[in-house]
Amino acid sequence: MRVLFLTHRLPYAPNRGDRIRAFHIVKSLSTRDELELVSLVHDEHELAQVPRVEAMGVRVTAVHIPRLRNLAMGALHLAGRRPLTHVLLDAPDLPRTIATIVKERPPDVVLAYCSGMARFALEAPLKDFPLVVDLVDVDSQKWRALAESARWPKRWIYEREAEHLADFERKLSAGASEVFVVNERERKLMKAVAPDSNVAVVPIGVDLDQVLPRTPPDPRPRVVFCGVMNYTPNVEGVRWFVRDVWPLVRAKRPDAQFVIVGSNPTASVRRLHSPQQGIEVTGTVDDVRPYLWQSALSVAPLFMARGVQTKVLEAVAAGLPAVVTSAVFEGLPAAIRSACRVADTAESCAAATVALLNALPTDRRRLAHSADLDQLGWDAQLRPLHDALASAATSRPRAIAV
Repeated sequence: MRVLFLTHRLPYAPNRGDRIRAFHIVKSLSTRDELELVSLVHDEHELAQVPRVEAMGVRVTAVHIPRLRNLAMGALHLAGRRPLTHVLLDAPDLPRTIATIVKERPPDVVLAYCSGMARFALEAPLKDFPLVVDLVDVDSQKWRALAESARWPKRWIYEREAEHLADFERKLSAGASEVFVVNERERKLMKAVAPDSNVAVVPIGVDLDQVLPRTPPDPRPRVVFCGVMNYTPNVEGVRWFVRDVWPLVRAKRPDAQFVIVGSNPTASVRRLHSPQQGIEVTGTVDDVRPYLWQSALSVAPLFMARGVQTKVLEAVAAGLPAVVTSAVFEGLPAAIRSACRVADTAESCAAATVALLNALPTDRRRLAHSADLDQLGWDAQLRPLHDALASAATSRPRAIAV
């Protein structure tokens, strides 16, 4: 089966939630099918990773996004009905690239990743090919949630984006054989947006062979947060934790350390770095696993959380219990919840954090391993996607490019 996979970022390195999922989709499909990947790239560093994906046995075409041009176009499109997500992910060379692929190597099925790439699958020359979409999250509802806490003019921009993306999601659901999201919460949101959509769940997985701890639990009283640090919910979450929770933790455990691990920290996140308060901001790291393995627990203090927080799954698989908000907990698979403590106020979050810091390292490890990790492997999680692609590819004759 020949699969054309469209992604809005090159799925390497697998160091953020959307890249991790796309990376494992590539890894899984490349062992079964003839996989062709078309990815948008945002900078030279991302472009330089193409050979690493090609080494997985995948034909890769990277198409550059003209960022400054798209930002200017976004301002011009505010008066229209086109989602800004689509404008900002515009790539002038992409239609010609896709046309060449369709002419030379027509796919049996198209797999589009997220709403930003699904639009290309609804346009010529791909519109006549069977389509499966992995939305991951329902983007329109993410923007609607952001609008609730934003001030004007951001609130108006976010509300506009939510409305126009919802219109597109309805159109998309009518044109796709199947639409996937990461959990039941997102499935219900998609059904609310598009009641007639054929939407199902492909859960987030964990690469257990890579993440499981290789040493006994570390005794140091270190708390860790991992995430992309220019993503607004992450930024707001760690700022709240440092401002409102961390002083309460340090009052009980003056030796406690908090490590914020993640790429592209904003200026407000970098200012949180304070050796005097036991806070370290690492910026981009080559590998987050040593930071997990050398910590006592993980926190995910996010009050606006979409989909499944991969950071929590990886932390638990790495042997750490996690303190999470209700917004995060509700999106987690049932298999992982026993390893989590839920806290939505500064006082309860500090109390849960201190209690875990005071526990024996072996007890913390035992709590983490109360999760049913065997359910979280990527092979099992991606099985519905394989079935959907095979079904879509055989549901109607393959279109022949002229």
